[in-house]
This record gives sequence, C-alpha cells and structure tokens, in this order.
Amino acid sequence: MNKKVAFYTLGCKLNFSETSTIARDFDNEGFDRVDFSEKADIYVINTCSVTENADKRFKTIVKQAQKGNPEAFVAAIGCYAQLKPQELADVNGVDLVLGATEKFNITSYINDLLSHPERSRGVGEVHSCEIEEADFYVGSYSIGDRTRAFLKVQDGCDYKCTYCTIPLARGISRSDTMDNVLKNAQDISKQNIKEIVLTGVNIGDYGKGEFGNKKHEHTFLDLVTELDKVKGIERLRISSIEPNLLKNETIDLVLKSRAFVPHFHIPLQSGSNEILKKMKRRYMRELYVDRVLKIKEVMPHACIGVDVIVGFPGESEEHFLETYNFLNELDISYLHVFTYSERDNTEAANMDEVVPKNIRTKRSKMLRGLSAKKRRAFYESQIGAHKTVLFESENKAGYIHGFTENYVKVKTPWNPELVNTLRTIQLTEIDDDGLVRFEFVNSFSNSNLIKASVN
Repeated sequence: MNKKVAFYTLGCKLNFSETSTIARDFDNEGFDRVDFSEKADIYVINTCSVTENADKRFKTIVKQAQKGNPEAFVAAIGCYAQLKPQELADVNGVDLVLGATEKFNITSYINDLLSHPERSRGVGEVHSCEIEEADFYVGSYSIGDRTRAFLKVQDGCDYKCTYCTIPLARGISRSDTMDNVLKNAQDISKQNIKEIVLTGVNIGDYGKGEFGNKKHEHTFLDLVTELDKVKGIERLRISSIEPNLLKNETIDLVLKSRAFVPHFHIPLQSGSNEILKKMKRRYMRELYVDRVLKIKEVMPHACIGVDVIVGFPGESEEHFLETYNFLNELDISYLHVFTYSERDNTEAANMDEVVPKNIRTKRSKMLRGLSAKKRRAFYESQIGAHKTVLFESENKAGYIHGFTENYVKVKTPWNPELVNTLRTIQLTEIDDDGLVRFEFVNSFSNSNLIKASVN
C-alpha cells in the first residue's frame, strides 16, 4: 500500500500555494494524500512566524498529528522552520525540519527517513540553509484545494521594515519568469478554475531578481497585462500590494481589464507618519490617501482592504487615535488588524516605549469594531447593484458561500449545482441580522433570495 501524507498550512496565501505544489510532488512520488484529521504516515506542517500566535499553534498541530498516528513522521517546513529550526526540532514528535530552500526537496528527505526509520526517532533532524543561499526561485500554485487558485509570482523581500522577519525567513526579493507564470496560469485554467489570486511576499516588486540576479526583465505592469490575456480564467485578483508600488498604470489596467477585479488590498500598518518612520515603511500617509482617492475616482465600487498594526513600540494614545481617525475618514472597505508581537532579530524588538499587551488588545478591539463598521458601510453602498458571484465548493453548516467581483461575501443554503459557477445577482437590502439580501438575475431562480455575510 502507498504511504499516506497529510498537510497543514499556517499563515498566508503564499504558504498555501507552496503547500499545494509540495503536495503534488508527493503525488508524483506515489504517496496518497489524506486530510490532516485522518491517519497518515507523514504529516507536513507548513509554518508561519509573522505573529506569536502562529508560533504557539505549531505545538498544538504536532500533538494533533501524533494523536492521528503516534508512529508517523512529522516534518516542519516554512518561515518558522527557517528562523528557528532547532526550536522546532526540539518539539516532542517532530522528526524533520527543513529550511527555506530544502523544503522543495522534502520528498527526498522523507524517502531517506522512510528507508532509515530508526535514525530520526526522538531526534528532530534539521536541514536548514543560511538565508543568503535562498537566492533562486521556485514557482508554485494551489490547485484542487479551493475554487480559486493562489498563484505565486514572487518571493522574498528587500525591504527593511523594523518589525518584520520575512526577509530573514525567505531571503532576497526574486521573481518567476514571465513565461513560467503564464504557463502556470494556463495550467490552472485547464482545471476549470475560474479565479486566480496573485500572491508573493512583495508582488509589486515583481521583475526583480529573476534567477537570483537583480536584472529587471519585466515589471509588475507587464505581468498583469499579459495575465489578463490568458484564456479560460474569468477572474484575476491582486492579493496585496505596497502603496508605493501601486502605480496609476496598474489601477487603470484593472479599470479596463477583462479579468482583473476591482479589489485591492493595500498594507498601511499605521496612520501616523511618525510611527511609519519608526517602522521604516517606504511611504507616508499622504501617499496612501492618494492611492485610495485614485482608485475610488475611477472605480467607486472598488473594495479596498487595509493591513494595520496596533501596539508598535512608541505608539502613544495620540498616535493610535491618529490611526483610528485616519482610517475612519478614509473610503476603505475593511481592515486586517494585527496586534504587534515582538519578533527575535528585528530592530523593533529592541525599541523602547513598549506598549503594554492589555493596551495592544484594547486598540486591536477598537479597530476590529471599525472594520465591521466599514464593511457594513461598503456593503450598503452596493445595494441595488448587479454583481457576479463565484460560488465556493465547501458545504459550511448547510450553506454555500461566494464572493462578488468586488469582494462582497455571500451565502445561500447549500446547492451543489452552484459550486464553481458564476451567477449574476442584484443586492437588495441588509437585514436586521446583518445579512444582505439579493436576487438572482436572469439565471437559476429569480424567486430565490440569498443572504450575504457582512462579518
């Protein structure tokens, strides 16, 4: 019988794309893939180290694997595995830890362990490079896991943000070739997947460091222009792009695009210029306002998401209120709120004026409340509009979910006929329970009312 392998992914869309690619390598080696909750011979955990919470969850996931099969091999890969390999190797039950470059050869390491099972029991083997050696590019994309696919186009980062470990975990900024990105997109389209989400560490930096050098073969604008021509892909979505790298030309391309949808996710991190300087971000709040105004000028219906960090060292009550008021007045659609947590080997970890954790928690709660308010206001602005929904494939407690092109999340009682289909709808009203009603337009059933979640 073939050996069984299961995967668990922590963190970002980039991690999901890499897990999916690594899983296909196991398929090609003759392993059978099973769910992480099932009994497997190998459990692979793709780790994240952006937040303290992601670090803590690792031990819980290892215990879950051991419960599934105490005799199984447990392998850790990803950012946390690169940053603190020995710490992971010391966790009871972990047999193998692979760094930033080694993870793409995991099947070789696993086959070696399976051939010598006595070698690793009780001792976590570490194979981890110096991050300077992570100067080559490995393309990846997720497929078969969700209705939409995550397509990796770039890896690593040359920015020196004082709170961030990603350059230490993933190395220098480097990009896939244009030809390979287009080939991967075409492969995805052949699988009847209708939406691709572009992902990377700093995708606006695309073109830098192809094959580990610093020659700019293509720009991000070149990339999205060519991707828009790929047949069979109904939707393309930009996952996240730095405000200083979001150019007017890219916004105009999305406006006129065949497939790119009016949804932008733009990290802000702080609405205070003083804090932005301490973070060593590459813009001030004035540029951020300019980007939002430009998008809303040409696409008033566009959805704009924002990353923001609370509790950064030196963030006074005045700084926080500056951020809160800045976001409150800005025409954005939702927030992703991160509570600052100290990361080893970052500049911010040694800064003075540490914000107490209870204050960080309070500020995070306030911004999450603002996010709910912003999302509801954005949904209200869409009432009466005709939109297209792409329905997901998962049955969640008797409901099927989907998203409009501008990221309004919808749900309706489970119907398998809707899976992976695009349907035209009209948003009608927001209920007292915080759900949006809308009707199908010219398809499926005009009498059906669907509710969209605003949470």
